[in-house]
Amino acid sequence: MPELPRLEVVRRVRPVDLVAPGAVRVDATAGGVVTMPAVAPYVAATTAARDRSPLAIHLGSHRIRAEVRDGSVSLALTDGGATRALRSRRFHQARETATELGLTLTGTHVTAWVHEAGSWVARARHDLRETVDTRDESLLADLRVELPDHGGTAGGFGQLGLRDVRFVTDETGRPLREDGATWLTATSAGPGFFDTAHTSTWRLGPDLEVEHAGDLFFRRPDRPGVFGDHATHLVRTEGRWLVATSTWGDFETPTTRAGRRTPAGLRVTLAESDADLLRGTHVLDTRELPLPTDGLASIATWDPHLVRRDAPDGAGEWLVGFVSARRFFDFHPALAAGPSLDELRLRAAAVDRTATEGTTLLEVDGRMVVLASDGRDSRRGVRARFPVLDLDMTDLGVLAAPYPTNLPWPTLAAVDDGWVMVTFDGSRTGGDLLGYGTHGDLVVMRSR
Repeated sequence: MPELPRLEVVRRVRPVDLVAPGAVRVDATAGGVVTMPAVAPYVAATTAARDRSPLAIHLGSHRIRAEVRDGSVSLALTDGGATRALRSRRFHQARETATELGLTLTGTHVTAWVHEAGSWVARARHDLRETVDTRDESLLADLRVELPDHGGTAGGFGQLGLRDVRFVTDETGRPLREDGATWLTATSAGPGFFDTAHTSTWRLGPDLEVEHAGDLFFRRPDRPGVFGDHATHLVRTEGRWLVATSTWGDFETPTTRAGRRTPAGLRVTLAESDADLLRGTHVLDTRELPLPTDGLASIATWDPHLVRRDAPDGAGEWLVGFVSARRFFDFHPALAAGPSLDELRLRAAAVDRTATEGTTLLEVDGRMVVLASDGRDSRRGVRARFPVLDLDMTDLGVLAAPYPTNLPWPTLAAVDDGWVMVTFDGSRTGGDLLGYGTHGDLVVMRSR
């Protein structure tokens, strides 16, 4: 096995922002309705919490309002003069005096928040899927924010936590550097399941501080609208960007409420761009990245990681690590290879795994290996660890690193005189209303 470092946790970071600090579009001291065109359905507004002083988002003919009355938080939907009030039976009442009121649109979900006891807590949430097409770009271009008399702040939605972290790399897999800093892509967690999250970019400074730099959204090749797809690898090659991402942006549990099976539709797409994708907000057109799953009985693929390596004949070869699922949730790492990203073949798959993801390619001492994350739902003997495999998906050993909760990815790079690993855990935030999907803390490790 190539010599890999022993790692220890040196920092945990949890940036939580309803309105991303670098994406503020409105900052007003007076009320009114302000046009705030959005490129994606990921926006937020906040204001000082005052009784019966609502915040609202206008999308087409629909007005979505958040309000606090005597400590009770509610949403209200108005269309054509008819108003429907929405209030959580269990979670509507703020337990502490609210200092701020917030309203977010993340994908198809609207959420009402209050800032109490030093944290943002969700008190009402509703899925607009049957009400309005929130991903319609014409509606988003005319989005308006309604502020109360004392004003407020509005702009792009930030994040509740960070997960699915990858270094931004060149095509050889080396992390991009800038003044001693590296860059990350991450999944910015939203207020709920995977369809409330999106992809963001972050600058990791020399002192391991993180700074939000931008957000990436995606158009699909087979349906209209803008999606918050995530679990992304951003690659610099030949003066342009390749963006491989997973279509988690509209993922639902595979069974409907009526008990009928639904198609997963979860796959990997590829975008190319000459823009500066490290900074700012971008919407990217995508095409399918055809990942081969011959013989794997695969119903879905996700977690792409791309590396190009030279071949003795000079032709070169792309390697693409990914995850293939036989069913939800039974999944394992796989590896594809080919002369181009449109000519991939299945090279190997660790079909003995049932809860392993985060497939990552890493060069160590001149040898390419595959790292992954064996989740706690794996079989005995391969639980809660970071396996190291060769390109035939044969086990070589285990990375000597603490294993946080959830399914942390082994995002590892040789930096300066040591190794840095950036991963995440399953810590949730935002209150009990939201359930799974609001994780996690960013966990930073260094070699000893």
